[in-house]
Amino acid sequence: MTTHRHLAHSLFTIILVFVATIASAETKQEHIHHKAHDVMPFDLKKTRHIFHMTDSGGVERVIAIDASDKDQVILIQQHLQHEAEAFQRGDYSDPEMLHGVNMPGLNELRTEYGQISVRYAALPDGGEITFETAELHLLTAIHKWFGAQLSEHGADATSE
Repeated sequence: MTTHRHLAHSLFTIILVFVATIASAETKQEHIHHKAHDVMPFDLKKTRHIFHMTDSGGVERVIAIDASDKDQVILIQQHLQHEAEAFQRGDYSDPEMLHGVNMPGLNELRTEYGQISVRYAALPDGGEITFETAELHLLTAIHKWFGAQLSEHGADATSE
């Protein structure tokens, strides 16, 4: 009887550990949300990412939900300007740190950066980065990259 009780107790412990592991597993969106502060200086809860795919590339826009929150607007503008300058050099280390090295489209953007025009523009409520290319495979890479960001940012992002 003691063996059965010990076996039942062990099985119960294994089940509890398994359930706790599943319950504590982070979704990709939760991971992005928790790690975002390592890459982005602004508050994700106070901002919105917009990824708009175009016929020649795409526009990544980050805006303050409250346009009068000048602190967030300044942080967005500084970050996006920095990112645009890095992207122009093929440096996608920030998105890689946040989303992982295998993020769709990232390798092509990094290795063929010279064939992609990257421009930053300040907006009254934030800023935007425009990506343009004449190369179909790079257009596809930009769209894959935008799609992955939309998926991984979850409620913090939209396509418009």
